[in-house]
Amino acid sequence: MPIAEALAVALGDALRRHGLRVATAESCTGGLIAGAVTSVAGSSEWFERGFVTYSNEAKHEMLGVPEPLIETHGAVSEAVAGAMAAGALARSRADCALSVTGVAGPGGGTPAKPVGMVCFGWSVPGRPVVVETRHFAGDRSEIRIASVEVALGRLIALVEGRHAPP
Repeated sequence: MPIAEALAVALGDALRRHGLRVATAESCTGGLIAGAVTSVAGSSEWFERGFVTYSNEAKHEMLGVPEPLIETHGAVSEAVAGAMAAGALARSRADCALSVTGVAGPGGGTPAKPVGMVCFGWSVPGRPVVVETRHFAGDRSEIRIASVEVALGRLIALVEGRHAPP
């Protein structure tokens, strides 16, 4: 079983135990997280909806990410990742949410935001939105897969009330 699928199964188990449902807000992963989650039989019990917000306009229109926030920090930033997670939560009937925005490559990177830079956001009940930036090596596919694994793994840890390893 691929790691992402195993993590999706584990996430479903954790969410069911805690009586929670999740929403996803994805940019650079383009729906891969929602795909991993919905590959699990019975995921309709704990997966509420997914947003694929690849463009800045979609982030604003679908998730309510303020345009000035995107203009100031850029789409690939912890500020935008946090706003995406908060927006997914606010615009769904989910109890928790995760978001991912990054530069998967092979182009699009800059010295300040190189290929492989990915920002995440997680919102779970009882705590403020958690954000984190990771830098992944590899090609586009490897960066996207690593992003799915981190997004799911950290959400499991947060739902279970513990911090995920770095």
